[in-house]
Amino acid sequence: MIGEIIAIGDELTSGRITNTTSGYAAQELFLLGHEILAMHTIGDAPELIGSTLKTALERADFVIVTGGLGATSDDLTNEAVVQALGLTTAVHPGVHANLNARLSRELQSGSISLAKLAQLPEGAEVLDDDCRMAGYLLRYNGKPIFFLPGVPPQMEILLHRKVLPGLRTFFPSQAPPVCQQIYRTCGLQEVAINRLLLPLEENRSLQVGYYPVGCEVHVSLTIPNLAHGMKDPLFLETDAFIRKALEHHLFGTGKETLASVTGQLLKSRGLVLGVAESCTGGLISSTITETAGSSQWFGGGVVVYSNQLKHLLLDIDPAFLAQHGAVSHETAQAMATQTAVRLQCDIAISATGVAGPDGGSAEKPVGTVYLGLSYRNRVIDQLCHFTGSRRQIQEKTTQTVLDLVRRALLEN
Repeated sequence: MIGEIIAIGDELTSGRITNTTSGYAAQELFLLGHEILAMHTIGDAPELIGSTLKTALERADFVIVTGGLGATSDDLTNEAVVQALGLTTAVHPGVHANLNARLSRELQSGSISLAKLAQLPEGAEVLDDDCRMAGYLLRYNGKPIFFLPGVPPQMEILLHRKVLPGLRTFFPSQAPPVCQQIYRTCGLQEVAINRLLLPLEENRSLQVGYYPVGCEVHVSLTIPNLAHGMKDPLFLETDAFIRKALEHHLFGTGKETLASVTGQLLKSRGLVLGVAESCTGGLISSTITETAGSSQWFGGGVVVYSNQLKHLLLDIDPAFLAQHGAVSHETAQAMATQTAVRLQCDIAISATGVAGPDGGSAEKPVGTVYLGLSYRNRVIDQLCHFTGSRRQIQEKTTQTVLDLVRRALLEN
């Protein structure tokens, strides 16, 4: 079925907050075989909300609206919908009772005003059974309109609990789900990957896309109308071709990350990783510990941003640092070596460089980063030249050093 998504909020149109809810909803709907005709991001303007909704209803089989359902004066979605569709407002008994039960003192004293949350368009069917999250279904001229909170975690909960199952009820004859797999690579440029996978384009039933993400390139394989999904012979054959073509440059699929994949390799070998970082300021360690269970393979790390701490924490001679400089392959190797010794870990990595936007030179411009790795009495280094903002350089450094560990483990 054809749908449209409308995200509402001045915080979105001003750029203060990134609209992530629309993309998330579109992806989930796409995988179920629905086509999203358009996605709109608009401000808290009642007339614009109304006109956008009415136009969407003329073109689409269903509409999803996020945002503007709160209790503050700038939450205007409900009022705009009532006016645009010629409806009346009614107090929803379930929401009203829930508010009274939880917030009776505040409501009676007038210290906060949440009664607005119970004022919904007539015929609204609340999506949260406990009436704790804003959101409702409205049927208009036989078409479902799902109104969801703009807060991403709440939106995602109601999308999976109510919206997606609800659409299956509204459209039982919907086409089979789309089969899609994301292949995550590191170490090859987009054009090189495209050349390797070019034979797949001969099959018109396959859709292959290439998307650079930092140091990674994600390959998207989409095959519509596969009743057996990833167990279908066509998918299995294509999947095998991609894996063979990409070889060790393919590090994971779906939502796997370099940190999680590298962690699994370390865990399977019974190894513990240690980190010494300078230009990344703790981002490598933070990225690692975002992975559940990382305590089983990550011993810890040190942020040695200054030469003084490189000496105090890693016992690197000040004369050595003065001779070679903080940003050098010699220092990267020394940091990795000393991290393995001081943290008593099996494998150690280091990163030192110029993240910018200042501090670069003709010899070592912004984006110059040296990585070090100590493993099995062998120490190596790698020189990288990254581009982008300070944050982008730090993120690329983090991804690249994790990939350095992954490849070292695979080689052994």
